[in-house]
Amino acid sequence: MDGVDDATIRTERAKARELRKSRWWQQKTSSGLCYYCGRKFPYKQLTMDHLIPLARGGRSTKDNLVPSCKECNTQKNSLLPLEWEEYLDKLKQGLL
Repeated sequence: MDGVDDATIRTERAKARELRKSRWWQQKTSSGLCYYCGRKFPYKQLTMDHLIPLARGGRSTKDNLVPSCKECNTQKNSLLPLEWEEYLDKLKQGLL
């Protein structure tokens, strides 16, 4: 994609795994709400999503990580926040 090397992605994924074990992540997911669609899910069904994807230069930092349902996380894939908003707008308009 944007030339992010595999070693950097591996390092950032390891950081994300550690954050997933933290009290911060437990609090972040305690509401059970998906950041993107706003629907409520059991804790185990929420995934950790990078707002700016690792493949696009994002990092595993608290300000770049949000709880997401599996469906939204899969759909978002490696889109940037602006690209994701454009995708959602097109869905709402029935263009996709």
